[in-house]
Order: sequence, then structure tokens, then C-alpha cells
Amino acid sequence: MDTSDVTSTVGDLEAQNMKLKKSPPFSLERFHISEDYGFLLPDPLKELSDYYMPWMEIAYNLPVMIESHQLRVRVDVMPLLSCHLLKGHKEQYLAHLLLSSITMGYVWQEGENNIPKVLPRNLALPLVEVSRTLGLPPILVHSDLVLANWKKKDPDGPLEIRNLDTIVSLPGGESLKGFILVTLLVEKAAVPGIKALAQAINAVLQPSDDDLLQALKQLKTSIAEMTKALRQMHDYVDPAIFYAAIRIFLSGWKDNPAIPEGLIYEGVSEEPLKYSGGSAAQSTVFHAFDELLGVCHSKESTTFLHRMREYMPPSHRAFIEEVHSAPSLREYILSSGSCLLCEAYNQCVATLAELRSYHISIVAKYILTGAAKAKDGGLGHLPGPPQALAERGTGGTTVFCFLRSVRDTTLGRIIDPSD
Repeated sequence: MDTSDVTSTVGDLEAQNMKLKKSPPFSLERFHISEDYGFLLPDPLKELSDYYMPWMEIAYNLPVMIESHQLRVRVDVMPLLSCHLLKGHKEQYLAHLLLSSITMGYVWQEGENNIPKVLPRNLALPLVEVSRTLGLPPILVHSDLVLANWKKKDPDGPLEIRNLDTIVSLPGGESLKGFILVTLLVEKAAVPGIKALAQAINAVLQPSDDDLLQALKQLKTSIAEMTKALRQMHDYVDPAIFYAAIRIFLSGWKDNPAIPEGLIYEGVSEEPLKYSGGSAAQSTVFHAFDELLGVCHSKESTTFLHRMREYMPPSHRAFIEEVHSAPSLREYILSSGSCLLCEAYNQCVATLAELRSYHISIVAKYILTGAAKAKDGGLGHLPGPPQALAERGTGGTTVFCFLRSVRDTTLGRIIDPSD
């Protein structure tokens, strides 16, 4: 090797080293998290190939079939289809949305009356098959109902509620659509915060107090925007309809007194299987923000929250674990002695606690007020209000105790300036 080759090799190594130093060690791309959409599935598919028409014909007409008590009849004669023709993760996510939505309708068609003990083979087998491929449980989860269940009316229009619709619906009409789409907008409002989270971790790994301060300010603004988005729930969701018509179709068969033994998935297991229903606790955003800010919840709450991680896409679970494994942001700020960083961190924690307080008020309105209104009647074509989950969330928790505990432990992480 001559001198020019050696010089060239050294130059190449130096260039690689410079590139390594410039590239941030923590990125969203590794976890399939979109810079534009965060945890939302970008531009979900709305249709599968004609082979899967039997699923689509049922899933896109669920409200009518459920309200006319015809869904179970239709499912019982549905052909058994293979998932092998599904191409790529977007088709798989749509299949999971279709099959899990049909499953919720099948189980809860008659409300808490005449609940089936068995999910038929022609529904259970493909649902379990696509669930295993995606690493999700065979039940409707947050990533189905919200993250992968949206479309724009005008493809070139904005991601705003007036330009959005759901792909699959269940009983609840405009209120259900509003519930799904407002929750989607909360996820969208979190996107700048997710990017700020990555920036904050990088500012600790490759220390830069200026970058960290900027990231914390962006995170606080993003959390405040999430609260602002959540306020739209009042405009689009009727409490009585939510309580009497919507909640039951989001309920699962774990920790649910209405179906205590669980559900047999025919052809999959001879023993009943138990899965929790949809829950805001399945949103990756809140887990990630807690991990970044060092928010530690009570043992009981932590057990439930960690179980809810099993209901997230595997790449999102891996993201939370990566944030957890990063150097402690809180310890970094405490050791820095910076009043500016301490104040910015405290504002993030306080704003997250405010969001959780607002969530408590929303739940109070839609469960307590909704229950009172629903019991007055006026929703005769729908099953009566669910009794089994009267004081529980659809995920199975004693909802108010859980939410208050999570809010209080969040507040408890505020740094005392005298520390």
C-alpha cells in the first residue's frame, strides 16, 4: 500500500468518525415512528383485495348489523379466510382493525345479555393469525381504534376533525366518530413532544444544556396542545351515548364481571382467554413522557400500565424501553445546578399533571353524568347501559382511583428548588 492509499484510508476513517459524531444516537426512525404523524399509522389503507370482501362487507356495516341483531347470524356463515394473502404491515393493520371490530360487535351485540362463550373459528383463527404477525392481542386495541382507523375526506386537506372520518365504526354514530377522532387529534398534538423527547435524550447523551432547554420548552407546549385537543371531546361526544352505546363495545373480557371467565377462541384454545378492552393507557405517548420525566407510579398502577404495554405495537413497546434505558433526565438536571433547566422540567411535569387532571374531569362527565342521562332512557334501540363496568374503565381498572393516583404521582416529581 503506498502513502496515498494510507492517507486516503485515514481520511475515510476521519470522515466516518465525524459522521458518527454528527448523527444523533437516539432517533424515532428506528422505531417506525413518523416525524409527521408520531404513533399514528400514516395514511392507513381503507380496503383489502376482493378475497377479503366478506370481512369488509361485515366490518363496514357493523352499526346496522348490530342494531338489527343480525351480526352474529352473518358472522356464523362467514367463510374462513387465510391471512397469507395480506401484503405488508398496512394490510395487516387493516385486517386486524376489521376482525377485532367484528369481534367486539359479535360479543356485545346484545349488551350484557346473552354473551357468547365462544368466538367462532372463522373469526377467531384469522384474528389470532394476524395478531401474532403484528405482535398484538386478538382484541380491539388503541392502535386499531385510533391509530389505524382514520382517513381524510379531502386527501389534500388538513388533518383536522372536519376533514376526517373513521374507516370502521361501531354503534354510537357521530359521538363514536367524535370520540375516535378527538383521541386521534390528541395523538397528533403529541408529535412535536415526541420529537422533543428524542432531542432531550440526545442533549443528555451529548451534553448540550441549550438543546435540552429548547426540547423541554417544546415538550411543555406539545403537552398543553394535547389538553387543548382533548377539550374538543365536549363538542363531539354526547355523554349519554358514550355511556350507554359506546363503552360496552370497547370493553374486554378480563377484569370484567359481565364475562368473568373470558372467551373461548374456537380452534385456538379450548380454555377461555382473557384480554383487556381498549384504554387510553394503551397510548404509547403517556408511557414515553413518564419514562423521560422519571415519573414513577404506585405499584398497582405500574402493574396495570406495564400490562397495557402488551397491547401496543412491538416497535412502540421497544421505544418506551429505549427511553427507560436512557440516562436519567431528572438526575442530569439536578446535577447541572441550572435553574432554567429545573424550571423548564417542572413546567413539563406540571403541564402533564394538568392534562391528567383534565382527563379525570372528562371521565367524570362521560361516566358519571353519562350514566345518569342514560338511565333516563331515550336510547331504546340500543342495549341498556352496562352495569358490570359502572365504576370501571374499559381496560378493567377502578378508573377514578387509578387516574387520581397517576395524576398525583406525576405532580410528586416536581423538583423542589431547595433540593
